Amino acid sequence: MRKVAFASCVGTTIEFYDFFIYATAAALVFPKVFFPALGSTAGTVASFATLSIAFIARPVGSVVFGHFGDLLGRKRSLVMTLLIMGIATTLIGLLPGSATLGVMAPIILVVLRAAQGFAVGGEWAGATLLTAEHSPTGRRGRYAVYPQLGPALGFLMSSLTFLVTGNLFGHTNETFINYGWRIPFILSIVLVGLGMWARLSVTETPEFQRAQAAAADRASTPSMSPFLDVLRSQPREVLLAAGGITMQYSFFYMGTAYLTSYGTSPTGMGLSRPTVLGLGVFASVMFGVAVAAAGRASDRFGRRAVITASCLAGLVWSLVLFPLLELGGVLAFATGLTVLLVIFGVSFGPVGAFLPELFETRFRYTGAGLAFSLGGVLGGGVVPLVAPAIFDTLGGMAVGGMLALTALGSLICVRALPETKDRSVADKTASR
Repeated sequence: MRKVAFASCVGTTIEFYDFFIYATAAALVFPKVFFPALGSTAGTVASFATLSIAFIARPVGSVVFGHFGDLLGRKRSLVMTLLIMGIATTLIGLLPGSATLGVMAPIILVVLRAAQGFAVGGEWAGATLLTAEHSPTGRRGRYAVYPQLGPALGFLMSSLTFLVTGNLFGHTNETFINYGWRIPFILSIVLVGLGMWARLSVTETPEFQRAQAAAADRASTPSMSPFLDVLRSQPREVLLAAGGITMQYSFFYMGTAYLTSYGTSPTGMGLSRPTVLGLGVFASVMFGVAVAAAGRASDRFGRRAVITASCLAGLVWSLVLFPLLELGGVLAFATGLTVLLVIFGVSFGPVGAFLPELFETRFRYTGAGLAFSLGGVLGGGVVPLVAPAIFDTLGGMAVGGMLALTALGSLICVRALPETKDRSVADKTASR
């Protein structure tokens, strides 16, 4: 289990590090590098629009990699997702800006961002299944937090690398804008090597092996379409689980992308870039602690109970967040960002066990990945994209109201799902 936990954690950490350095760059430098002709506000909206492209590609990745993961094994799909993510991220770091390539620069950026989303769409489900299908019933929440720590560690690493490169090259000078921001992207190729070593060192999950052996004993031909199977057998779980994690996406990307831009913007809080990045490091540590604690708590109190508590807290905090930020200052920003990510962490911790437990083995990779990715289309793709425009026209409370609506929707969906903490992933049919 230690080897499995390490492989799942290091893989998702690298994948989400790659994913989040894009979000950080989208907030800090991409408007100037790829959209300079649009101006500050429109350039930021365009930059976040490219961020959202990944969330459209995610469901496609979850279906494609879920298909191969359910038919050929979890491990093979996970190796491919890591390679695609690493190559796409490195190429972004080498991509010339609009000053050199003109309109082709943002077009290529969108293609590479879509490749990142495609890879992450297959990554999360495979990594969580790697731990969930190795873990014993009763302790699955404890072990399934390891891939869930990937976003926290990835955000920590992305904030640190941008902080260090900014300090080396200067956070506001042309050297950082032209070259410094590229270093975190290019370094990704080194991390991919570590991730490949970890992924190749673990065995296929025992649950997948048993399912394959059972099919061979029956001399039956496995279905060639896990996607159609899950839609026929468990469409309700796919849709409700997607709705249940919408709040998680909206809170996390509002914290990691939108608030990074809002905190440094002269029309926002006007804080220095090192201050915002440093507070991001602190918030990511607290977020990781919340993920680990919530995952363990879900083994005792249940997945639904812990996620429900987070949704209720999120509903309240959404309406408090922007009045707090409007007070101004470092303390207000630190409190707003940290509490936002901690609430997300409490909800995110149990999901690594909750979603795999909802679906049958024969299409578990596809079902869990599809639900996770669909939740990202609204929560991670739409909310951060429309937030700048809503803020400019209606103010911060309107953005908070939008976050509150995602929390309410997730609360309703989670309460409509069954409790799964005592369910074995070896069950042939998921009870509904």
